[in-house]
Amino acid sequence: MTTTITENEKLTQPTFDPRELRSAFGQFVTGVTIATSRDLDGSLIGMTANSFSSVSMDPPLLMFCPASHLPSLPAFERAGHFAINILAASQGELAKHFARPSENKFAGVDYSSGIFGAPVINGSVATFECTLFASHDAGDHKILIGEIHDFVANPESRALVFHRGKMVTNHNERKSHE
Repeated sequence: MTTTITENEKLTQPTFDPRELRSAFGQFVTGVTIATSRDLDGSLIGMTANSFSSVSMDPPLLMFCPASHLPSLPAFERAGHFAINILAASQGELAKHFARPSENKFAGVDYSSGIFGAPVINGSVATFECTLFASHDAGDHKILIGEIHDFVANPESRALVFHRGKMVTNHNERKSHE
């Protein structure tokens, strides 16, 4: 079915209180990640991101959505590769560190270089190493889609969780419902 909008019909953008909308989004429990890369000049870049999701199994794709105003965003796009590090419950301070502006975010951070040179943060629950598959503008954010070339998972670790605007480190294990 196709809907045609006539000249008399006006499209209006919904208006919401941004705080109320953020609070509603906060009801959704997410994990916490640090996206990392190595810029063309060799400098390391990283940011905390909780807008992360799997996209496809064939080809293997994932996405994260950084704010368009972030100074490191152009470097992620230039580099053409990145790693997504899903943080462990014990890495809450690291998430806060990478969420703040800093000249050298990697000083004192335990990491190794991945297959494309992006920092792989040791102790993460899982890490995915990707090449940039696509980049899309989406309002005040960008959607960066990565094609996964390698990954490591540590199923014994508990993930850091973000819920209602706060990091949760001592969440209860849930039994699966079959």
